[in-house]
Parts: sequence; C-alpha cells; structure tokens
Amino acid sequence: PPYRGLAEAGLARITGFEPQQDTVVIGPAETHLPYAVGNGKGVTFRTCAYSGWSSTLKPDASTLNLFRQFATSAEVIGEERMKTHRLDDIAEIERIDMLKIDIQGGELAVFRHGEKKLTDAVFIHTEAAFIPLYEGQPSFGEIDVALRKQGFVAHSFYHIKRSIIHPFQLSGDPWKSLNQLLDGDIVYVRDFRNPDELDIRQVKAMGLIAHACYDSWDLAYYCLDHLVTRGVLQQESLGRYLNLVNRIMAARS
Repeated sequence: PPYRGLAEAGLARITGFEPQQDTVVIGPAETHLPYAVGNGKGVTFRTCAYSGWSSTLKPDASTLNLFRQFATSAEVIGEERMKTHRLDDIAEIERIDMLKIDIQGGELAVFRHGEKKLTDAVFIHTEAAFIPLYEGQPSFGEIDVALRKQGFVAHSFYHIKRSIIHPFQLSGDPWKSLNQLLDGDIVYVRDFRNPDELDIRQVKAMGLIAHACYDSWDLAYYCLDHLVTRGVLQQESLGRYLNLVNRIMAARS
C-alpha cells in the first residue's frame, strides 16, 4: 500500500476494516476492525472463489459474459448476512487524514455515510469502475461527482486495469488486454486551490502524504510554501525540500 513507508517510519497509524478476518495481514502500526463499512443497514455478503471478488454486491453475469476470464474467480461460493457500519458512527476513529478504500462496489455508500469523518481527510484513494462488474455497482462518474461535492478533486490515476472483450483473443491468450477500461485506483485530494480554508494540520498532512505516498512533489512543495506564508515554517525549508527531491531523482536515475 502507498502508506507503508509512513507506517514503517512511525508517522502513520492505520485502522483497517475487514469482515473476512482470515484474510487480514497485519502490518506495522495497524489495527483491523471486523466491520463491513457501508450505509449502516444489513446486507448479504457474498464470498467468491477468489476472495478479492467478495462483495456485498452480486457479480453481474451479463457483464462477466463479456470478460469470461474472470467468471471462475467471481463465482459466488457462500453468502452471509451481516450488518454494515456507517463510517460516521465508528467510535474507534477520531480523525481521518487519508482513506484508502477498495470494497468491490461499496465505496459510494461509505462516502455518503461518512461525510462527517471525511471532513478532515485530505486524500482519498479509491477503486472505481468504468464498467460495473457487479449488479448495481456505482460507476466512476458517480463516485467522482460524490467526492467533488465533498470538496475533493481528482489528483492521479494510481492504477488502471484494462481487459479484452470476449470472444476476441490475442495469440489465444484470454488474459492479454486491449483498450477496454474495467476499473482503477484513483487518488483524490482535498481541493487545494484555496489553502486558507484548510487548517494547519490538513496542510501538513496533505504535504506529507503527497510526498511519501505518491511522489507528488509539486503538491508537497505547494503545501510547504503555504506553511511558510502562514509562519509555520522558515523560508529555507523550501530550498531544503528541493534539494531532497533532487537527491531522490538522482538516486532513481
């Protein structure tokens, strides 16, 4: 995960949610709660042959018929009724700086029922579908509109998954993809165009996460520059940061 370096450096505390506790791998500074996050109502959780497909939504058979390489992995092998928890109601979390979420189509419900907790957040890293693979799965457009209404703007495409439409194949390989977008991880950031509307902690968190998680050095520098303007940092901090970035770039070349 992009935040691993921060956790290993002791600069982040991670709270995770996973109703399938047997799939949890605990990393440094991590706590995992056995909750399914959503709208606070009861749902049917569907376990699939490959756990990464498991969801509160049902895989869409008509869509999977066009992407048959996923059909076996998406086969539902078990169902369980469970209660979901609204993000706003989870007492174990006092403040969120960054939310990373990938819950197979349930992301929009979390955003809509977590508006209070997400008020402090400066980054949201979410999966979004370009073609819904589950019945009733919100599209990328719906997620984008919802997050913009909560004060976020799109920052980067962290990962994009493409596929190939059945029955065509390249060299007889059903896994070789062409141009059709399926889904992807998209990073949103709190709208930074009016930094005076952010508190000092938010500006600090935005700069740290931009640098450590995404190599967004321009955004990190922008945050540092604003902290200088507000008297939190000294002017020479900007030069030191530029030197740091130059060293990083040189080491990677």
